[in-house]
Amino acid sequence: MSKCARHEEYVSPFSARYCSSEMSHLFSASFKITTFRKLWIALAKAQQSLGLPISRKQISQMESKIKAIDFEKTEEYEKKFRHDVMAHIHAFGDACPDAKPIIHLGATSSFVTDNGDLIQMREGLSLLLQKLLLVLQRFSKLAEKHAAAPCLSYTHFQPAQPTTIGKRICLWLQDFLLDAKEWQRCLEELPFLGVKGATGTQASFLALFEGSHSKVTALEKKIAKTFGFEKILPIAGQTYTRKIDLQLLNAFESFAVSAHKFATDVRLLAHEGEILEAFGESQVGSSAMPYKRNPIYCERICGIARFAISLAQNPAYTAATQWLERSLDDSSNRRLCIPEAFLSIDAILNLVLHVLDGIKIETKTALSRLDEQLPFLVMENILMEAVKRGANRQEVHEKLRKIAHSPDPMNALFRSKEFPLSFQEMKALAHPKGLIGRSPEQVNEFLTQELRPFLKRQRVRKISLSRVEF
Repeated sequence: MSKCARHEEYVSPFSARYCSSEMSHLFSASFKITTFRKLWIALAKAQQSLGLPISRKQISQMESKIKAIDFEKTEEYEKKFRHDVMAHIHAFGDACPDAKPIIHLGATSSFVTDNGDLIQMREGLSLLLQKLLLVLQRFSKLAEKHAAAPCLSYTHFQPAQPTTIGKRICLWLQDFLLDAKEWQRCLEELPFLGVKGATGTQASFLALFEGSHSKVTALEKKIAKTFGFEKILPIAGQTYTRKIDLQLLNAFESFAVSAHKFATDVRLLAHEGEILEAFGESQVGSSAMPYKRNPIYCERICGIARFAISLAQNPAYTAATQWLERSLDDSSNRRLCIPEAFLSIDAILNLVLHVLDGIKIETKTALSRLDEQLPFLVMENILMEAVKRGANRQEVHEKLRKIAHSPDPMNALFRSKEFPLSFQEMKALAHPKGLIGRSPEQVNEFLTQELRPFLKRQRVRKISLSRVEF
């Protein structure tokens, strides 16, 4: 697309701004059609090896034209046939005329569309999982570093018992770990459709091999092996069950929920000054208010996450309304929602990684906020200690309630003579280390027993964020 045309036609914000070029390529027309052609070549090779009259010349000609795609000619064919796969078959046949008679032999459109989708989704999910593993690594370093750093916790966004910054990070981290495990399960169980024919009975292939069931089975296994699939879907209509799309987008929805929760929490804590996004030297927070410093990337995560969550409804409707062995109303919907789901999750992961790269944990501010609330937070400990020393629980509770609502609760509490504790004893009870419970130990146990063993089993590679705008 020319620079001029780019500004005259709608361009998806995902491909233009948010997602990586690697993910965008996986859902490009180029990737789709080269995958179609690779599937046709794999079909021909497997058929030849099992005795069908297909020549080496025909296969070589197809292999030489994998990337020689004439999109203009394909569009002309599609206008004529009103059938996209037939258009690509004819365009490929024009590019390799010797092979034209045997391209797509015995197959129906879903051989290339559905197997192509599964290949596409496997590659996309592999890329997303790698990025999520990096997210887990970066969160784990932050959690370990701040495992014992006290901070105020919040319930209902009101001050509650103290926790630690590392413990709070582990709340986010645990959610993302659950998502990573589910993505890995989806990846490991993602099947190949194989060669099922027009209604899933494999009748056309059985006819080609003159009734040899073993050759039909071998054909399917050979093609699946070519594309690295160990599992083949045993039962299908014309298409693979759309429950697979549903399960995968449900897993994406779950991740989007985790990301939204993390980003929302950071936005709240940014208001308190406890956690801040990186802020560029020339970055503008508001066109009207020069002093503004907004958590724009977490806001962006939330916005895209809501979109990703909404997409999970589509495969539910599609799977529910598949008529018998297949209907075509799923096609137009899947062309929209599946690529957008992958691109939106890629965008969210890119943003989460960017936030983690520049995140600022303000431990002094967090401790200061905790100190402000200490007279209230220590009251439960004073109540329990006083009762252990013989005081009446209800009477002590009422005294503490009145102090909590006095003009200067800190001074009133520690100077009070109404409790069987000395000033020094009450101050000791108010030390943050005595109020954070097992937070540091919980962080260490989670990292050593849950997260690190999982990461150790993975192969984490460096990921490019090329073309992503921040």
